[in-house]
Amino acid sequence: MAELSKEDTPMNLRTGGQRAAGENRAIVIWLIVCCGMVVAMMLIGAITRLTESGLSMVEWRPLIGAFPPISDAEWRRVFDLYRKTSEYRLENAGMSLAEFKTIFWWEFIHRLWGRLIGAAFGLPLIWFAVRGYLTKPLALRLFVLFLLGGAQGAIGWWMVKSGLVDRADVSQYRLTVHLGMAFLILGAMLWVALDLVNRSAATPISPPVSPPVSPRLRRYAAGFLLLIFVTALSGGLVAGLNAGYAYNDWPYMNGQIIPEEYGDLTPAWINLFENVAAVQFDHRLLAYASVLGALYLWIAAWRNGLRRMARRPFDLLVIMALVQVALGVSTLLLVVPTPLAVAHQGGAITLFCLAVWAVHTVYRNPAATAQSS
Repeated sequence: MAELSKEDTPMNLRTGGQRAAGENRAIVIWLIVCCGMVVAMMLIGAITRLTESGLSMVEWRPLIGAFPPISDAEWRRVFDLYRKTSEYRLENAGMSLAEFKTIFWWEFIHRLWGRLIGAAFGLPLIWFAVRGYLTKPLALRLFVLFLLGGAQGAIGWWMVKSGLVDRADVSQYRLTVHLGMAFLILGAMLWVALDLVNRSAATPISPPVSPPVSPRLRRYAAGFLLLIFVTALSGGLVAGLNAGYAYNDWPYMNGQIIPEEYGDLTPAWINLFENVAAVQFDHRLLAYASVLGALYLWIAAWRNGLRRMARRPFDLLVIMALVQVALGVSTLLLVVPTPLAVAHQGGAITLFCLAVWAVHTVYRNPAATAQSS
């Protein structure tokens, strides 16, 4: 039998394994921090939308725009630009410079935070790559995430431009695309982090997997994640049309189960995207379906015999789905107060992340179904 070299000794093998685990841990912490920054960005975006601040900055200057106006002359210049917009003419005519500064700062913070996310993701990515912490597949996935973040900035400006001509608000379609991209970036980043957590927690001898995750449970989990994503997109349409300010009763809509205005627009399909009554009603239905789906998925996870730890995202999904419906109903009945509406947005983000965790558990965790006492 050949002798082990110094590099192959158990101590060196263990040291190499510890180093790899440490590298994974550092990358996981970085990704989780970036996920938190994306969540904060989405909440800031909700505040920006609810305070109608999104059209206050009519210029897109990726570099110079990182600095706010300082002099009175510069403040007057950006205010004059805003006063040329249709939103000012139709909704804010006569607004003072002091009032303008209030809405300007929210949009400025929103854009500045996006730049900070880019730096917080891009600079460590370069450092990890130079230090050799990243495998080629992982480096590719992270680079794609970085490109998606850049695309999101462009989508944000594309959305803002839709509100600068002949209307007092941005297009609900572009707002929904912007929101959907934020969810996709968050979900993909969280998925990569969970992959690395599993890798760090892996042991040389995996615990027995009994019984295996059923294909049906995997389909249910993936379908539920899709349902949550679609529900979030429908929330974007609700926000884009200001539909939350109409039909502020529950469980009825102006005293009716199905509002009579549901199919007012022609062609019929356009009601799904441009009819306030239809958009709000559909969002309600999707919310109810999310609660039922979370409950059904939880029962399926128990019947499949998932381990106690692996059942955790399914347990939390049921609780969060109920909390989210309560937040939605409260926001509606109180006519969309900003703190409650932002909490509702946070609930949607939490529910989505839990759904990503649940899907990852049944698809990517090899020990998820090992029986436990």
